[in-house]
Amino acid sequence: MKGGVKIAVRNLQKKIPINPKRITKTVLKILSQEGIKKSGEITVCFVNDTKIKELNLRYLGKNNPTDVIAFDIAEPKRPDKIFADIIISTDRAIDNARIYKTSPLYELYLYVIHGMLHLLGYDDKSKKDRLIMHKKEESLTYDLKPITYHL
Repeated sequence: MKGGVKIAVRNLQKKIPINPKRITKTVLKILSQEGIKKSGEITVCFVNDTKIKELNLRYLGKNNPTDVIAFDIAEPKRPDKIFADIIISTDRAIDNARIYKTSPLYELYLYVIHGMLHLLGYDDKSKKDRLIMHKKEESLTYDLKPITYHL
């Protein structure tokens, strides 16, 4: 448990190989760069569209698959703790990689970053907030080594 936060990576899909150490490193990097000194646990779970659609409907009332859902499950009375789940669809990563001319792995890391930013209080509901969040994502993805993955 580095930095007081345990990172658990669960891979419940078979389409894209997942490197748990690299996912963990990415999450810890974001916590460090954002100056987060909390303790707790973050689980990053990779699923298919069927599972994320089910979760999106159950918890957010939206009947469609999405790229990432972040759940902050920490107790409000414990601001020194972080307990969260980030659920990521590898099917969305594959489809979006084709659309945006990136790689599925790049998309996955972008979703990890996006989910973490939501957990840290960033929002993307307004145009202004989306711009702020996008700039933060760009700064965090800038030094990722180029990731290539071809289907």
